[in-house]
Amino acid sequence: MARGRPPRTPEDVLIKSAELIGWALGGIEREILETKNRLAALTAQANQLRSRIGRKPGRPPAAQSAVSSADMPGADDATPQKPASRRKRRRGMSPEARKRMSEAMKKRWAERKKNAG
Repeated sequence: MARGRPPRTPEDVLIKSAELIGWALGGIEREILETKNRLAALTAQANQLRSRIGRKPGRPPAAQSAVSSADMPGADDATPQKPASRRKRRRGMSPEARKRMSEAMKKRWAERKKNAG
């Protein structure tokens, strides 16, 4: 009689892999449940903090300013509100500043062209 493990059959391998997949799925489902619980706790905490500063629960700060004007009496709720831009706007240059900049750049390019060739 041979010593050691009995030889594996394809069925044994399939059963073991199905068992591993089952364990993995169980772990993933547990993680999903824990994540949902953490999200619920964080949402409740965020709503509590918003109520302390006077914001409506469930609204992000950027949308809050658009909503506050729409909640005023006489505001039309059917008009879509434009979301606040995330990009910071730059100040515009005056025509005089633009002209000075243009002249300075032309002067630099003329010097560069003169030195290059």
